Amino acid sequence: MELIIDLSVFRKIKYLELLHKGHIVLVYIALFWRIIRYICSFLKKEKEPMKVLIKGATGQIGYAIVPMIARGIMLGPDQPVILHLLDIEQKIDDLNLLRMELLGSAFPLLKQVVATIDNVEACKDVNIAIMIAGYSRKDGLDTKDLMSKNVSIYKDVASVLEQHAAADCKVLVVTNPANTNALILKDFAPSIPEKNITCLTRLDHNIALSLIAQKVKVPVSDVKNVIIWGNHDAKQYPDINHATVTIKNEEKPVKECISDDHWLKTEFITNVQQRGAAFNRSQKAKKCALSCASAACDHIHDWVYGTPKGKWVSMGVYSDGSYGIPKDIIYSFPVKCEKGKWSIVQGLTIDALTREKMDVAAKDLKEEISMAKSCLD
Repeated sequence: MELIIDLSVFRKIKYLELLHKGHIVLVYIALFWRIIRYICSFLKKEKEPMKVLIKGATGQIGYAIVPMIARGIMLGPDQPVILHLLDIEQKIDDLNLLRMELLGSAFPLLKQVVATIDNVEACKDVNIAIMIAGYSRKDGLDTKDLMSKNVSIYKDVASVLEQHAAADCKVLVVTNPANTNALILKDFAPSIPEKNITCLTRLDHNIALSLIAQKVKVPVSDVKNVIIWGNHDAKQYPDINHATVTIKNEEKPVKECISDDHWLKTEFITNVQQRGAAFNRSQKAKKCALSCASAACDHIHDWVYGTPKGKWVSMGVYSDGSYGIPKDIIYSFPVKCEKGKWSIVQGLTIDALTREKMDVAAKDLKEEISMAKSCLD
C-alpha cells in the first residue's frame, strides 16, 4: 500500500512539473507572438507624408503632373504626399479650382493640398521642389527678354527655398532655359547642396528611347542606356553608342539592331533635339504637357529610389569636370542613382563625333549663362 502511495505522489509531482514547464513554454510563445506583432505594427505603419512643391502649378505641365504625384506615380504606391501648389496672384482662382479638383478626386495618398501665391508658405518644409513656372517663346519674347524674365523668377525663389525648404530638399527645374535657370537658382541659394539642384533632360532621354523602340519594333522597356549630353535645347546630343536593345532575352547594341546608319545620324538626332520645341509650337500643347510631366516623375522617382542595376538615365546636374566638361555649369550627363543620391557614370568611351558635339553643347551653355548673368546686372 505504501509503495502505491509513493508512486502516485511521484506521478503527481511529475505531472505538476510537466504542467509548469508547459505553462512556461506557453508564456514564452505568447510573449514571442506579442513581440512579432509589435514589430509588424511598425512595418505596417504609414510613412510620413512628403511635401512636394509645384511652382507654376496651374500651367499645362502643372495640371498634368499633380494627379500623377497624388496617385503615387512619382513617389510610389505607399508614400503619402502633401502638395504645395504655387502660382502668381492672377492665377489664384485657378489654384483654388485645382485644389478643389484634387481633393474631390479622393486620392488615398493625398493628405493635404496647400494652394498659395505666397513663396514662403509654398516653400515651407518641402522635401521636393519642381519648378515649372516661367515664360516660353510662345509669349512672343526674343531670346534675351525670355532669359531676363525667367532668370529673375529663379533668383527670387532661390533665397526663399533656401531659407524655408527641408534641409535635404531635392530641386528639379523644368522651365527653359532649364540648365541655366537651375544654375541661377543654385547661385542664389548657396546653402542648398549643389547635388540637390538638377534640371530636366529626362524628356529628351525618354524620346530617344521611344524612337529607337519604334524603329526596332520592341517595347520601350527593352531599350536602355541612351545618353543626352549637354543642354536641354537644340544643341544637346543624343548618344546611342552605349545603348542596348533586348531582343529574345539577349542584349544587343543599338547599332547592331538598326542598320540604317543615316537615320541614326540625321533624323533620330533631329527628332530628339527638336521634339520639345515642336511641342511648344503646337496648337495642341496641352496634350503634349503629358510627356514632360511623366518625364519629371521619372526623374524624381529614380533620384529618390534609385536606378535599376546596369541602367543609367540622363539628368542635368552640376558638372564636376567629368569627361572634360567645364566645372560650374549644369550639364546633362548619364547618371546612376542610389539611396537618394546621383553619381555620373564614369569610364565611358567617347568617339570623335560625340566629343565634338559635347563640346559644342558646353560652349552653348557657357554663352547662355553669360547672357543670363548680364540680365541680372
